[in-house]
Amino acid sequence: MLLDTSGLLSFLDDSDAHHARATQLFGTAGVRLTHSYVLAELVPLCRVRRLSRTKTLAFAATIIDNEDVEIVWVDKRLHRAAVALLKARPDKDYSLCDAVSFILMRRRSITEALTTDSHFEREGFVRLLKIQ
Repeated sequence: MLLDTSGLLSFLDDSDAHHARATQLFGTAGVRLTHSYVLAELVPLCRVRRLSRTKTLAFAATIIDNEDVEIVWVDKRLHRAAVALLKARPDKDYSLCDAVSFILMRRRSITEALTTDSHFEREGFVRLLKIQ
């Protein structure tokens, strides 16, 4: 599964409504893929949610060091492909981070995302974290 920013936040924040489910899904996933833009988005999102900066940075380092998580470091080519996707969907309010995720998921034939973001469903993927 792709690890999105909101999914990692749910995993990190034990007060989050999706924490238990995110923890369970993370622990049982066969594939855990994310990218550098997700990690870049996570730090300010955690700050807005008033999580400890120290805890957030330690968590990000743990994800980077986790051998069970593959991190794609976004390069110029992938960045440009994401911008092209955004240009092709002017009616959508996707972020650049979302676009990178969609491209990687398609390239790797990944259908599920650890996310609360409905944009993934709009692109035909499975959003694993929903309010039941």
